[in-house]
Amino acid sequence: MERVAIVGIGLHPFGRTPGVSGLEQGVAAAREALADAGLRWADIGVAYGGSRSSGHAAAASDRLGLTGLPFVNVYTGCATGGSALFSASNAIRAGVAKYAMAIGFDKHERGAFAPNPESNAVPPWLAESGLMVTAQFFALKLQRYMHEYGISEHCLVDVAQKAYENGARTPTAWRREAVSHAQIASSEMICDPLRKYMFCSPGEGGVAIILTSEREARRLGVQAVVLEACVLRTRRYGTFEVYDSCVPATITPPVTEDAAHAAFEAAGIGPEHIDLVQVQDTESGAEIMHLAECGFCAHGEQERLIRDGETRIDGRLPVNTDGGCLANGEPIGASGLRQVHEICMQLRGRAEGRQVGGEPKTGFTQVYGAPGLSAVTVLSV
Repeated sequence: MERVAIVGIGLHPFGRTPGVSGLEQGVAAAREALADAGLRWADIGVAYGGSRSSGHAAAASDRLGLTGLPFVNVYTGCATGGSALFSASNAIRAGVAKYAMAIGFDKHERGAFAPNPESNAVPPWLAESGLMVTAQFFALKLQRYMHEYGISEHCLVDVAQKAYENGARTPTAWRREAVSHAQIASSEMICDPLRKYMFCSPGEGGVAIILTSEREARRLGVQAVVLEACVLRTRRYGTFEVYDSCVPATITPPVTEDAAHAAFEAAGIGPEHIDLVQVQDTESGAEIMHLAECGFCAHGEQERLIRDGETRIDGRLPVNTDGGCLANGEPIGASGLRQVHEICMQLRGRAEGRQVGGEPKTGFTQVYGAPGLSAVTVLSV
């Protein structure tokens, strides 16, 4: 089966944009992606997209043009962008259309996310006990993980410090000022062990990605990035997920481990062949846990890996080179696609100010959605 290629990428800057709706930010990203690919909206044969707070993504057609294309709204929590890309890539593989778009955007209010207790996604006792706020259940999961694998608070601080340093080098990031190790380590404790500067913030932004077949990408003559694998997995019974922090981390492989394994198998390469990585970092601990779950190190080895600077831009395995969720915030519909956008920028050699050295050839992204869904991609040039 012919491989899928990314031929157009677009991003509306993340953060706060007064007077501009989430939909308008998504439309701006779509227009940028179309210009990047040298295409018109009428060329897009199918689209998938999602938003949590800004209405149906299909409303983008009202601004881009009523061409009659099938536009499927997708929402899977923080993994919405990954789910949209998964759907769009499979549409290309199946021959549904010559060109497909994955798009995500959002404009969130201030404050932590609290899942709807009536959504049936979580058991009722979580709402009744007050554990429905992201800051709380992220912290509980991390406490268990740190206890079982010997991860220190110092490691959490290092992850956050790196994120803000990378964000300061990224023109489209929200948090563009470095924060010192001491500032992070002494900031207000929110939910032990997570402090103020260890969390991402709900924000705004939009991203669009255009896909086609590798053969069509060659015909277009654009700087394409090959989507070697695009995998989506849901949790198994008994896995260690954000709502299941009382479960030991070692019983059943978590959903991210399943998704990463399947992606590497589909791509025909292993973690050792990846040049740079984007993993979900809704808080500092998430980056630490996902690095091991994706196979880039053993559980517990993150302490040394991060301490030695291996995950920095100039390190052996650069992670979240644009600052990740910590520096960009998390507009849910756009967040997973931002990861893919950043890998494409790096593989194209266009990440000015934060470009990884050595001409990277392969990249990896992983996004996690509660209560247990993970989307993973392997990309190459």
